[in-house]
Amino acid sequence: MREMLSPTAALIGKGLGETVGLITDGRFSGGTWGMVVGHVAPKPYVGGTIALVREGESVTIDATQLLIQLNVNDAELAVRRMEWKAPAPRYTRGVLGKYFKWWGRLVRVRLRIDKRFAVRHS
Repeated sequence: MREMLSPTAALIGKGLGETVGLITDGRFSGGTWGMVVGHVAPKPYVGGTIALVREGESVTIDATQLLIQLNVNDAELAVRRMEWKAPAPRYTRGVLGKYFKWWGRLVRVRLRIDKRFAVRHS
């Protein structure tokens, strides 16, 4: 998992630290500054809302409400969800292949539970 100090430092260096957030599957050190959200790898890979974000769209990150929200209407998200195709797994054999098969099932079950109880995760 990549360390995200360089990308966050680049945002700060460009003067974007107060207006731009970073959402990544990477990890952060104690030197990271700004609105950053890490370790989001499972949900984009199994079709979570974050997989449906398109270039240039607005995403709200509200740390006080524990919210990450894609600012696209529900009808458009429904269309994108129906059109979404899962990427091919990078590993299909060995330890990583076994891990992905187990982990992927677990995350898909979690997403179904979240939707059932109307908890909106992105």
